[in-house]
Amino acid sequence: MASTSDIRNGLCIRYNHDIFKIVEFLHVKPGKGPAFVRTKMKSVTSGKVIDNTFSAGHKIDEVRVETHKFQFLYNDGEGYHFMNQEDYSQIALQEVAIDRPDLLKEGAIVTVLINTEDDSPLSVDMPQTVILEVTATEPGVKGNTATNATKPATVETGAEVMVPLFINEGDKIKIETEKGTYKERVKE
Repeated sequence: MASTSDIRNGLCIRYNHDIFKIVEFLHVKPGKGPAFVRTKMKSVTSGKVIDNTFSAGHKIDEVRVETHKFQFLYNDGEGYHFMNQEDYSQIALQEVAIDRPDLLKEGAIVTVLINTEDDSPLSVDMPQTVILEVTATEPGVKGNTATNATKPATVETGAEVMVPLFINEGDKIKIETEKGTYKERVKE
């Protein structure tokens, strides 16, 4: 049994007969009253995100997990198929287990959290950034750069990302996977 002082991002806990992964947390020590921990948790089975507050010292049921590197193979409409980098075994996961499936490119290496009790995959952690090619975007309007002007661009995975006006079709861009935002243009 762990307590609220052990809460960290990525921690998997058993709560309300389900397994949740901690997405965000904040330790709060008010001037009056006891301390508490505010958390945002994502269910690994349904993908539903809930907010919860634990009082300080509250016992939490931690789920032991292992992380393994997997390569994304393909999406066949029924699930996302991955291959283990060590033993080449394959698994299929539902879309709710993946944080940003729209930024997942075939051949990408991801980290999969696996429950050690029953060897079931829980969730997929994307790399912090991905590099994707812009397949469609409107040309930038000259003289429209007084502010941080952006335009929508579609990348090779089908995701839509807001990019600066100087980005053209065929450019490779680095995207922050957590927020799905443009980071920088990548030179070949």
